[in-house]
Amino acid sequence: MFEYEFMRNAFVAGGCVAIVAGIAGFFLVLRGQTFAGHALSHVGFAGATGAVLFGLSPVGGLLAATVFAGIGMGLFGDRLAGRDVAIGMVLSVALGFGMLFLHFYTSYAAQATALLFGNVLGVSANTLWTLAALALASLMAIIVLARPLIFASLQPELAEAKGVSVRLTSVGFLMIVAIVTAACVQIVGVLLVFTLMVGPAATALRLTNRLKSAIVLSGLLAICYTWLGIALAYYSDWPTSFWITALSGFTYLITIMSQRIMRPLAITES
Repeated sequence: MFEYEFMRNAFVAGGCVAIVAGIAGFFLVLRGQTFAGHALSHVGFAGATGAVLFGLSPVGGLLAATVFAGIGMGLFGDRLAGRDVAIGMVLSVALGFGMLFLHFYTSYAAQATALLFGNVLGVSANTLWTLAALALASLMAIIVLARPLIFASLQPELAEAKGVSVRLTSVGFLMIVAIVTAACVQIVGVLLVFTLMVGPAATALRLTNRLKSAIVLSGLLAICYTWLGIALAYYSDWPTSFWITALSGFTYLITIMSQRIMRPLAITES
């Protein structure tokens, strides 16, 4: 399968996006902001379709909308926590606006399908460089922000007392999540961003209690799901996003079941 350029592009693009999605997703899960992160993808869909309507780049519109929404969510800080209904309404309205924009410019329906469900096998050389640049920039930003982000996530009051700006850290992190979300949309689509942003992190946190190990494991799991999903899609002719989602969900399910089976055994042995 590596004889084809589109397959080589898919593996490189998928790997670049997956590793940064797994790492950023770990902090999303740690901070309890997974639903807010999912809302960014829907806002991005509206931005992408709106950009197409006005003759602009859909990737540019997607990125601009997600970053703007990420900044807004970061400024809300702790007030965003527990607002599931409000966030749900925002993402629903954003998705509705995206469909409205498509109604006025139906010739781009194929692009809308790719945005909703992803199309990693259709990544061009230019898009590949864009995704690689976004992934590298996001990864470097996470490295720079990692220490205050961990501090603010685990002990926000103490971090504030030590001079760490919790709100500024939140804004910076959600800007990173916005960029990563825009990159993930190219791989799994708007509707399945949770697959790469949450699935690997949730599994990693169940497999280890060590912070650094969980971060690394989350990134590795995301890469494994993506590469294996692309390979299975090539040989089965089923959608890549389905395989990635199935692998992520199946691994998480197996992890939960294994822990539930092992827990009674451990109690019996003790």
